[in-house]
Amino acid sequence: MWVTEHLLRATPGVVEATVSYATGRATLRWDPSRVGVGELAGRVAALGYRPRLLGEEASVDHDLLLRLGVAAFAAANIMLMYAALYAGWWGTMEERFVVLFQWGSLILATPVALWCAQPFFAGAWAGLRHRVLHMDLPIALAIAVLYAHGVYATVRREDAYLDSLAMLAALLLAGRLLESRGRRRAAEAAVSLAATVPTTAKRATGDGVAVVPAADLRPGDRIDVGAGEELAADGTVRDGAGHVRMALVTGEAEPVEVRPGSEVVAGSVLLDGAITVEVEAVGRDTVLQQMAEQLRLAADRGTRPGATDRIAPWFTAATLLIATGTFAGWFAGGGLQTAIARTVAVLVVACPCALALSRPLAAAAGLGASARRGLLFRSADALLDLVHVDLAALDKTGTVTQGAVMVVSADDAALRIAAGLERYSAHPIARAIVDEAGRRGIPLPRGVEIREEPGVGISGHVDGRRWSLRAGGPGEVLLRADDGESAVLGLGDVVRPDSAKIVQQLGELGIAVALLTGDHREVAERIGAETGIPTVLARVEPVAKADWVRARQGEGRCVLFAGDGLNDGPALAAADVGVAMGRGAASSILVADGVISSGSLAPLPVALVTARACRRAIRLNQIRSIGYNVLAVSAAVAGWINPLVAAVLMPLSSAMVIWGASRVEATVRRQLA
Repeated sequence: MWVTEHLLRATPGVVEATVSYATGRATLRWDPSRVGVGELAGRVAALGYRPRLLGEEASVDHDLLLRLGVAAFAAANIMLMYAALYAGWWGTMEERFVVLFQWGSLILATPVALWCAQPFFAGAWAGLRHRVLHMDLPIALAIAVLYAHGVYATVRREDAYLDSLAMLAALLLAGRLLESRGRRRAAEAAVSLAATVPTTAKRATGDGVAVVPAADLRPGDRIDVGAGEELAADGTVRDGAGHVRMALVTGEAEPVEVRPGSEVVAGSVLLDGAITVEVEAVGRDTVLQQMAEQLRLAADRGTRPGATDRIAPWFTAATLLIATGTFAGWFAGGGLQTAIARTVAVLVVACPCALALSRPLAAAAGLGASARRGLLFRSADALLDLVHVDLAALDKTGTVTQGAVMVVSADDAALRIAAGLERYSAHPIARAIVDEAGRRGIPLPRGVEIREEPGVGISGHVDGRRWSLRAGGPGEVLLRADDGESAVLGLGDVVRPDSAKIVQQLGELGIAVALLTGDHREVAERIGAETGIPTVLARVEPVAKADWVRARQGEGRCVLFAGDGLNDGPALAAADVGVAMGRGAASSILVADGVISSGSLAPLPVALVTARACRRAIRLNQIRSIGYNVLAVSAAVAGWINPLVAAVLMPLSSAMVIWGASRVEATVRRQLA
């Protein structure tokens, strides 16, 4: 992707070019008088990619999948034939079968070299044209030399190494296909978020109401919203009252009371009552669409090159120089056939397969270890980014807490009266009160003359006395009798049983922890005190959460954000690593780098341990791979190993890397014991 971005930026007339590895999407600004869309698409196609307009993305890269299928089929059959040829060394094989297997292998290897490996040749050629050395060049060169030597050796009835060619192509194509997984999920996040807005609205027209498309609404229009309906635009309540679930803005489970003068946003749900809203923002100007736009921008951000990318140009240059010197030296001293054999041995034994696989294999082991413990990452980059995290910002509702309105404080007598009033109500607070009375085993009295006023409260007679239940302070409801007796019921979220322990574990790993919530300060400080989180920020809106994350990044911090609501999307996207709760909003899951499958943050510190073990394995794999290449290439240059031995050593080097990657799980188990 970085080669594509470099190429597009170097095109005359292009003002800005960003290519996202995460989504496979390019964002361009260019001067149409200097360069056209067709030329830009042609430059991308020259690199081996198939450009498509936004909205026409393929759900699966069928071309790459087909190339992999052909390469795998050919590799499997070539290896069977070569196994027979190798077995023939210790026995007797008729010459006609030797010829059959050699030519059969060449026929199967031809489409692998000429078609399946085409993406590597395209990338290598594009890099050379733009003076960029990357991993595709030695891969393409090794495949080309192996195939040319295979044709030459088959014609002369000598030993060829077409099994190595086919396996090399199949393994690297499989790696490309696996690394592309998850790109489309980030691109779908913004679409999922924007889709939560209803497509129609009831617009007030004089003495009547007309159902119109939401896209036809204009600022100044008035729309009627009934209980259970979603708002189609941002605006201000002009008539009526009720309770609105404002999770899109506050992220809190507790409904918000609205009355004339209250501001509401598109996508919010009116739980009870009926209101008339004066439209103030529609379409792209709504809070919801602005959040979706932030998700789109975040999904298109680039990814940092890994250590292998930094090593690749030097490795490539060194391999080419050594191969050239080997050919020249042995051609002068031993002739053409000897020079070809020694050069093929160098290219095969120095094939960057082991170096290229050192990171993805160890990362795959780390991803598996993390997934088995409840945290699934979208990519290896996300897991490895955990190594640099030094600040964890946690959402409150549904992340640190259970995520549902519950009664957190009330005496039994008051709870009994309140439950008698609320036993027939469908309001979320009413359900919380009745459920808590049931958990305590309190028999519910039967209220009479119950009157529920949307947006105000509920009243009625219980035990012969008239009671009313109204909203009190933040997180409270006030129960009052006509004769003056009163009681307060505390509402709020309940901290997850293991949240305090997890915060402690994060601290022991050197991670600072902060709590970000849209709830009231009193509630936020209570949760912070219960969990041991030192930094607590309350009344933080979605965009402000993302701004806070970026501000910490500007201070040089590497930030992890964990949340579960639609309102957490911008912060999840802005963070270096975003982790969503699996039971949270679909949009937060789509935009996050990782998803916790359980209802607890417990996998988070485990993933940090896994990421560190994974980084150590990658570094050791790279050291082993480089050490192997130095020794093996030296032996090949000296003529101590022939191409056949080199072909055997190549998978052995990969096996060494696989063994190193397999130690990740063992390391994680040891550190968690």
